[in-house]
Formats: sequence, C-alpha cells, structure tokens
Amino acid sequence: MFEISVEVLLLLVMAGFIAGFIDAIAGGGGLVTVPALLLAGLPPVEALATNKLQSLFGSGSAVISYASKGHVDLRKQWPTALASALASVAGALLATVLPSDVLAFILPVLLIGIALYFLVKPNMSDVDRTQRITPFVFGLTIVPLIGFYDGAFGPGTGSFFMLAFVSLAGFGVLKATAHTKTLNFASNVGAFITFALVGAMQWKVGLLMGAAQFAGARLGAGLAMRGGAKVIKPLLVTMCVLLATKLLMEDHNPLRVFIGL
Repeated sequence: MFEISVEVLLLLVMAGFIAGFIDAIAGGGGLVTVPALLLAGLPPVEALATNKLQSLFGSGSAVISYASKGHVDLRKQWPTALASALASVAGALLATVLPSDVLAFILPVLLIGIALYFLVKPNMSDVDRTQRITPFVFGLTIVPLIGFYDGAFGPGTGSFFMLAFVSLAGFGVLKATAHTKTLNFASNVGAFITFALVGAMQWKVGLLMGAAQFAGARLGAGLAMRGGAKVIKPLLVTMCVLLATKLLMEDHNPLRVFIGL
C-alpha cells in the first residue's frame, strides 16, 4: 500500500493550489501536479488518475467563478460539455492502443506553435471576432477530438481548447478561457470516472490536493476576469513553452533523437 509522509502531503497540497491558480487562467496545471505526484512516489497510472481527481476541483471551481459572472452560459454549453466528457472516456479506454511515440513527437511542436500564435497574433483582446466554424460543427468535431486527447494523454488540453475557441469559434480571450474550463472540466469528469472504475486512484491525496486546487482556481479565475487578455495571454504563452520544454527533456521523447538532443 502506498504511504506518504505529512511533509510530502503538504507539498502536494501546495502544488495543487499553485496548479489551480495557473490552470484557471491559462491551463497547464498538470505541469505542476503530475510531476509532483510522480516525485512523491506514485506509480505513473496512479499519478495520472489521482491528478484527474484533484483537477476536477480546480476546473470545477473555475467554471463556477466564470459562470457566476456571466462569462459562460452552462445551459447552452452542456451539449458540447457532454461531447467532451464522452470523448474523454473513449480516449481513456483506448489509451493503450494509441501511438504514444507519435504523440510524444508532435506534442512539443504543437505547444510551441500555440505559444507563437498567441504571442504574435495582433490585437489579441477580449472582443469576439469572425467565426470560422459553426457552433454545431465545432461541437461535433473539434470538441470530441480534444476531449478524446485529454482522456488518452492530457498535457496541453486547455491550450488546445483555447486555440480552437479563439481561432475557429472567434471568441475573445476571456470568453475562450471561460468556455475552455467548462469543456476541460467535462473531459476531466469522463477520464476520472474511467480511472475510478479500474481502481487506479489515491483518494486521500487527490481529495486534499483538490481542496487546494479549488481555492487556487477561485483566485486565478478572479484575476483573469479582472485582467482579461492582458493577464491570460502572457501566462498562456509561458505555460505552453514550459510544457513543451518539459516534454522535450524527457529521455524517452523521440523528438530528442530527431533534433539531435
């Protein structure tokens, strides 16, 4: 049975708070919590499962904050949220047959691309722009695709949703952030249920980290709503670059061999 000291548990709780704050603004909270759980000694599968449990609190807290201020209408978004949740279940169930080497190869490149898009995109603001895809098609194609990815792999899901909402749905940055957290919460629910059914969960650790995530996400969402694009854009770019760097630093990443690292 997995045992953990009080000191390590407190550090995990702190990691949960920091992750909740960051994730509510720009996504990427898993960049903090997954390595923390692995360093605490959890096996990889249990670390991913426990991360999904605690991330429910952070994404749920952010959804409550954004919805209460009118930045997202949950009654209108529930069909796409359901699509995200169901797709994440499928992704988690089919994770063992996914070409993980391919994902590990292309993910850092995609994250750097997203960072560059938001970095150089002129006049990035909270004002809605031209819609390039209808809500129906968006919910039928883009949302399940990203939800499936979250269940199967996970890193960068919030960044992918953000890019889709801004570049395809024409949302302003703050509105995109609010809607991203709703769909990310839904995909977290789907993956969590799947992991819970197979018993790969450290409940005490996940619940304590989740409580801290809830508090951190409330603080982060409040800051995002006050600062809008001025706060969200630089943090989003930073998190994409950090996550891409972390993935590139992993010894088993095939992209390291390709570029001669």
